[in-house]
Amino acid sequence: MITIIGSTWKELLRKRVMLLTLLMTVIFLFAFWFVAKTIGASLQESHFSSDMHNMIAVHERSAMILSLGFFFGSFVIAFLSIFSSFSVIAGEAEQGVLQALMTRPLSRLSWYMGRWIGFVSWGIAYAALLFISILLVSWTHAGIPGDIVSLTRSFALFIFVVPLLVSLSMLGSCYFSSTGNGVLMTMLYGAGWLGGMIEKVASSVQIEQNIAIKPLLTIAGIMSLVMPADSLQNRMQAELFAVNELQGLVTLRNLFGFFGVGQVPSNAFLMYSAGYMLVMLLLGLWSFRRKDI
Repeated sequence: MITIIGSTWKELLRKRVMLLTLLMTVIFLFAFWFVAKTIGASLQESHFSSDMHNMIAVHERSAMILSLGFFFGSFVIAFLSIFSSFSVIAGEAEQGVLQALMTRPLSRLSWYMGRWIGFVSWGIAYAALLFISILLVSWTHAGIPGDIVSLTRSFALFIFVVPLLVSLSMLGSCYFSSTGNGVLMTMLYGAGWLGGMIEKVASSVQIEQNIAIKPLLTIAGIMSLVMPADSLQNRMQAELFAVNELQGLVTLRNLFGFFGVGQVPSNAFLMYSAGYMLVMLLLGLWSFRRKDI
């Protein structure tokens, strides 16, 4: 299995998608640095004021800088997870690689788990680097407050998207072609993101006075159940900014703006997401064992 993990890392280094991801990440961080610096410059005078309203205003605008970074950072992590693993089975079966490997004393379970661990470990390492970079840029220009507990919780939720998407992508690769699986995964992630956007818009409306919003929330909830990735990112930001503690001080809509958390997912949803990931992984193992290669 260790050999399979090592070969997965080498393959990812050779893939152009990894090179393009790193290049786009550098461009994103430069752009984010400029945006954070521009917004942060307007906060310097308020930092020296002890007035409560000014302090809240500083926190609101500083939080928006950080949520802006993670809004786009979540897309980078998602697409890296998807496009690094969407063709792992279908693509190698078409090229005849699997036929050569399966004739050796290597079980399908070991091969599948080796590939899964390879993709997940690589994605988590990249996510950790991106997470730290976004925090450093935001802290430099906005002075985001935070404690080790909230940072640890938010980091765990930020990287959990990687095994979730890799598990689903590898399962899809057992049944669909490389192109078909890539399109399917992109559409599923887009549906989850759209559901999150609907919840954010609906959270700014008085639902009791707008009955038409309720069907949209139902649709958004179904989308989040089918693809929990965006909701996990919402909970990540909620943990990072200690939303439950700030509810009595600031308006959440103003605090996060368009890039905010919307409705904060519950602990039950986190348990559902963990079970969802585990089921996708087990289904992938079962499907690969039965697949005719």
